[in-house]
Amino acid sequence: MAYKILVIDDDAQLLKMLKRYFEIKNYEIITAKNGAEGLSKMKLQPDIILLDVNMPRIDGIEVCRRIRDKTSCPILFLTARVEEQDIVNGLSSGGDDYILKPFSLKELDARITAHLKREMRHSSRTECRFQDEFSIDYKAKTVQLHEYYLELTRLEYEIIEFLSMNPGMVFDKERIYEKVCGFDAEGDSRVITELVRRIRKKFKQYTETEYIETVWGMGYRWIK
Repeated sequence: MAYKILVIDDDAQLLKMLKRYFEIKNYEIITAKNGAEGLSKMKLQPDIILLDVNMPRIDGIEVCRRIRDKTSCPILFLTARVEEQDIVNGLSSGGDDYILKPFSLKELDARITAHLKREMRHSSRTECRFQDEFSIDYKAKTVQLHEYYLELTRLEYEIIEFLSMNPGMVFDKERIYEKVCGFDAEGDSRVITELVRRIRKKFKQYTETEYIETVWGMGYRWIK
């Protein structure tokens, strides 16, 4: 069965180009020319979403916020914006990755393939991790402290999962970015720094225990 890609963008030429390219690659392509139409087509249950940030009326960030609780599929932002806060806003709204316009179709194809492969790995994972008052269900993608479930964005969860499955090992920010975004490219360390800060803030609501340690000049590690 072909994977379904939902592309939401107000650029008609780009929609046409992406549809033609990925249909040759044997994907099923669903297109939407604005945010409202994209929201209506979520009922078709896409496997991955390509989402333009800068659209009139309902922009990509707002679309992402509205659908994130209704789908677990990867969301990749297509954006011409390069400011740090724009990137942070996109990822913290529930996006999984971003690619800057203009982009290479081969690079976009590689990112899509990597995210879909990662989804397949997650769907087959059944193990849990228990550590003091802390537990992670890798299949359900939930993190629990005491009796409370943490409200995490997708990327916040991915960082916790990656580090907790490799306890005691130090990973630099670029390596973490590569792993959680599923693409072998130079990571954006500013994004990882912000996401780790958010994770720690959420942990502190329920515990004083430090689970993610900063190894200065090197990166981060999960404390055993």
